[in-house]
Amino acid sequence: MLAVHNLRLQFGGRTLFEDVNLKFSPGNCYGVIGANGAGKSTFIKILSGVIEPTAGSIEISPGERVAVLKQNHFEFDEEEVLKTVILGHKELCSIMVEKDALYAKEDFSDEDGIRASELESRFAELNGWEAEAEAGALLAGLGIGTDLHTKKMKDLSGGEKVKILLAQALFGKPEILLLDEPTNDLDLKAVQWLENFIADQEHSTILVVSHDRHFLNQVCTHICDIDFRKIKLFVGNYDFWYKSSQLAQRMLSDQNKKTEEKMKDLKEFIQRFSANASKSKQATGRKKLLEKLTLNDIEPSTRKYPFVGFTQAREAGDQLLRVENLSLTIDGEVMFKNLSFTLKKGHKTVFLADSEMKTKALFQVLMGERKPDTGDIQWGITTSRGYMPADHNHFFQDDSLDLINWLRQYSTDQTETYLRGFLGRMLFSGEEAKKKCTVLSGGEKVRCMLSKIMQEGHNVLVFENPTNHLDLETITALNDGMIDYKGTLLFTSHDHEFIQTIANRVIEILPYGSKDQECTYDQYLGLAQ
Repeated sequence: MLAVHNLRLQFGGRTLFEDVNLKFSPGNCYGVIGANGAGKSTFIKILSGVIEPTAGSIEISPGERVAVLKQNHFEFDEEEVLKTVILGHKELCSIMVEKDALYAKEDFSDEDGIRASELESRFAELNGWEAEAEAGALLAGLGIGTDLHTKKMKDLSGGEKVKILLAQALFGKPEILLLDEPTNDLDLKAVQWLENFIADQEHSTILVVSHDRHFLNQVCTHICDIDFRKIKLFVGNYDFWYKSSQLAQRMLSDQNKKTEEKMKDLKEFIQRFSANASKSKQATGRKKLLEKLTLNDIEPSTRKYPFVGFTQAREAGDQLLRVENLSLTIDGEVMFKNLSFTLKKGHKTVFLADSEMKTKALFQVLMGERKPDTGDIQWGITTSRGYMPADHNHFFQDDSLDLINWLRQYSTDQTETYLRGFLGRMLFSGEEAKKKCTVLSGGEKVRCMLSKIMQEGHNVLVFENPTNHLDLETITALNDGMIDYKGTLLFTSHDHEFIQTIANRVIEILPYGSKDQECTYDQYLGLAQ
């Protein structure tokens, strides 16, 4: 069991949260959410003992082990991969070291024998004889082959290190598991394996920070919401939290509606939501918890969502884009070869590849920023194309521009009243609209780029990983805006939920050509199995 009592944290004159009293129970997985800067990662560091709170205390049941996903990718550079995983269990490792030291002694005494016996007993209790096998199984599940087990961590790629540090956190079945963005750099297969692993931890208490809504929906029994200095627990996964908070907001605004009618709405909502749940252990547990909810258990969120809505200045014709036998090689590596496809009006197409370089290069060719080696591209004469590349820093180099004047470059309405109002809807309110464009965070730059594209009224939008750097609120708003968009979309993304709810076509770039299906993402994955 993990609990916090009267927790408060201050940085300088700013209070992140205060008067927090929570209890986290075994068998549950808690998704920690909050706006950028709300303190999600900081809260995890407090629970793990890395940061001391300003006030309050952390309570952990005696004998329970806390494991944390390490964020320093260089901490274990001199260690071998398999040993790095086992180092996640400090007590087991200390026993192994002490055992080896005892058995190496030339003058092995009776006292040493007694101590060795004690260590062997505890070693067996901790399943030490199976440690290497368990570590290997974790690595295999995450896609790290046995050929890497004896390599030094410093010789591996950043993505491989992330997987090994995740295996380290999972090793030894800790009673309390704290994971900060565990799906970063994981491929689809590894994410699915992690979802199943978490679902099987029936006796562990798990807290996870993630911007991956599909992952949160799959694994979470509860949501831990950090919002305006408070941290509250809610039953259900992310979708249930989001939709129930909207329902609560509507109930709150409808003062004339009777309590009986509101209860009826709540019960219908819970039944509808529970009917869509999967058959996983986590979903079954959530359903039982949801059925016990009362009207007072759901609350409207004070979280602010930006407005994201794309319109077309004019509608495109039916003939939109034709690509024939497109090929490109960069520095000796084939990006694509003999790639051909035709897009029609209304297609919302996600492009997949085994490397982001390939989709990036394709979008650059389609948008005229790079010439292909061979092939032909023909855009319809009625198309108007907007492009948001993953690297858009060159749009924010002019130190003389505040956000009002930055957006003015792309708006037909030049008045400050309009521009301030639009920026306010994108959560740049008050004096924030006078902020220089050169000092923006990654998420703020993405919101500005979305504002730019919304001003331009294109009938074809090309987005390269648009959810990068965004918080859950902006991802949700962008997701809804792209669903509602009546034009044509070409995009890439790592966000499963984003792809599944938007795309009606999937094109995967293969070594020679492509695989092309008009279907949803989940249907495409099903066809691939």
